[in-house]
Amino acid sequence: MKVKLLSSVAALLLTTQIQAESAAPTPSYMMPLAEKAVLTDLIRVNDQLFVAVGDRGHVLVSKDSSHWNQIQTPVQSLFTSVYFSDDKHGWAVGHDATIIATQDGGQSWQLQQFKPETDKPLFDILFADANNGIALGAYGMFYRTTDGGKSWLDEFHLELVGAEDQEYLKELQETDPDAYLDERASVLPHFNRIYQHNNVLYLIGEAGFFATSSDFGKSWTRHPEFYNGSLFGLAMTAKNTLIAAGLRGNVFRSTDLGQSWQEVQHGQSSTLNSVLTDAGTIYLTGNAGTLLVSQDDGVSFTSVPTQDSKAILNAVAVKDQLIIVTEAGIRTLAIKKPE
Repeated sequence: MKVKLLSSVAALLLTTQIQAESAAPTPSYMMPLAEKAVLTDLIRVNDQLFVAVGDRGHVLVSKDSSHWNQIQTPVQSLFTSVYFSDDKHGWAVGHDATIIATQDGGQSWQLQQFKPETDKPLFDILFADANNGIALGAYGMFYRTTDGGKSWLDEFHLELVGAEDQEYLKELQETDPDAYLDERASVLPHFNRIYQHNNVLYLIGEAGFFATSSDFGKSWTRHPEFYNGSLFGLAMTAKNTLIAAGLRGNVFRSTDLGQSWQEVQHGQSSTLNSVLTDAGTIYLTGNAGTLLVSQDDGVSFTSVPTQDSKAILNAVAVKDQLIIVTEAGIRTLAIKKPE
């Protein structure tokens, strides 16, 4: 359902005013045109609650996906992801390793983590329930909570490091602990997207990084890279096919839960930011207004014209419409369902 970046869109986002200079957060400003600002992610919590997040600490909520209200947040960091474990409990993450949370369905938000000194963004967040969650991001940042976010603990998983670097890190840990900590902070690739299907977590990122976990991220299996570029979107179809998408329009399909992948040709070269599955239809959203649609389980995709060339960062399907978040705010696109 969701996109996590670093993509070419990040070049746009990183030029915005990110509050990294101050150690103390400043609450977001209430803006009359917030729904037309840069928005990076949205989620359909239920039929009467939609939440979108984006630049300058913006959080917007809607009861009908048509009328949106901005909710003030404790920070002005750019948010990159939003997730709800149920109708009441939700979290958003973003730049400055920021994490905010709500316990009332998005009507108010509290700060749980703000670390501008890291100079690193979080890109995604996932919860198994109202207590147990994972937040991850640039250079392998990985935080876990078991108390709903009251405390977030940093984790490092050596099994996610490449085989050659694992031996190097083990040796460095014994010979130079300070250098080990410095190296550990940058040896992992960016973690762009975490996705859960049944009891398995799928993690994708920079340079074709792909890993899976069957114990909610306590241990991982890193799989061989099937693509040398960054991946930003991943989802499972109704027929248990994995679809992964990313840099320069690359799309891949796996019918064996990620053990092997096949490239899907579609003729578009814009970076793809998210993968959405709905009622047998697969949607890929991307830069330059790119929208690709498949109705054959991802075997082929057709390009669908959109309103303009603004980057589409994510989408949700509502009846005969796609609600999209873009670099120019929230848009609605009519979609034609198959007969």
